[in-house]
Amino acid sequence: MAIPDTVVHLVRHGEVHNPDGILYGRRDGFHLSDLGRDMAEKTAAFLASRDITVLRSSPLERARETAAPLADKLGLEIGIDARVIESTNRFEGLTFGRGTNALRNPLLWRHLYNPFRPSWGEPYRTIVARMMAAIHDVRRDALGHEGVIVSHQLPIWTTRLHVERRSFLHDPRRRQCTLCSVTSLHFVDDRIAQVSYQEPAIDLIPKSDRSAPFSAGDAPVEKRPEGSLPPEEHES
Repeated sequence: MAIPDTVVHLVRHGEVHNPDGILYGRRDGFHLSDLGRDMAEKTAAFLASRDITVLRSSPLERARETAAPLADKLGLEIGIDARVIESTNRFEGLTFGRGTNALRNPLLWRHLYNPFRPSWGEPYRTIVARMMAAIHDVRRDALGHEGVIVSHQLPIWTTRLHVERRSFLHDPRRRQCTLCSVTSLHFVDDRIAQVSYQEPAIDLIPKSDRSAPFSAGDAPVEKRPEGSLPPEEHES
């Protein structure tokens, strides 16, 4: 059986300081909290011993701040790639904290008519297209080694659903993509042979927050034998 020769790790950013419960989306000014910085340090320590030669990040502050400790440990520059930015969302800027959930407003329900697309934000297929293009660029640049992309929950989870040939329709509370988690795509040549998942900072996430909407996921780890995934379709 072929042995993966290149690995691309998709790292979700750490906890963001957001006391008002705003769906911040692509907005500027949202930085890691103190706990988020601790998560980033822990994930950097977890990855520092790997053969990582390429480091890319979403342009948003929370992603760049998550990438910074790893860049320091490895002596790498952080390449900014707009293709791995957070998805667009019609609810951006609204509040989803306790007692102030914007979805209780009937005027917003018109955006919820099609969860398969989804109707309230950037189409899943568009997210996948830009993420896969960025992933394959890192694969080529890190050929024979490993690369890291620091991105966001929905782009990472949507990409995983795509490569595992699963439906895009899902419950946000069931995303297996906790804060500072590492979703790894193992390549043989240009094909994904295996997907693995690890949570280096899970002990820093309160149990009550691990299944919160728009936050951490609590689905069980899915074990798949190496080479079990169908061939990946992409632009060369």
